[in-house]
This record gives sequence, structure tokens and C-alpha cells, in this order.
Amino acid sequence: MKEELIQEVLDKLKNGELTEYYVSKEDFLPIQNVLVKRADFKYFRGIAKRGGDVLYRYMESPRS
Repeated sequence: MKEELIQEVLDKLKNGELTEYYVSKEDFLPIQNVLVKRADFKYFRGIAKRGGDVLYRYMESPRS
């Protein structure tokens, strides 16, 4: 995935346009590399799924 598309998806999660986003095992590292650079990184929750896939959600309060 390209960084522009990743930022767009993460912004949609933040703005509430998406409630969750399913990421395949193959796309996890590119998304994670972009996500950890964001100022609102701690508001994203990644829920691990079977086979290495991840379901991302945006939370109202940051995780500790």
C-alpha cells in the first residue's frame, strides 16, 4: 500500500467515516510504519486476528 492511501484510511478512521479497517498480514508492516509516526498513534487500537491479520479501530481516549 502507498503511504497516501494509508494516511487517507487512518484519517477516515479518526473522522468516523470508517468504524474499523481490516488489514491483511501482507499490508500490516507498511501500515504500522506510517501509523507509529502519527501524533494520534495511541488512539488507534489494533486487534490481532487469526493468520496475522489485524482489525484497526479509532478510540475516543488514548491507550496507556
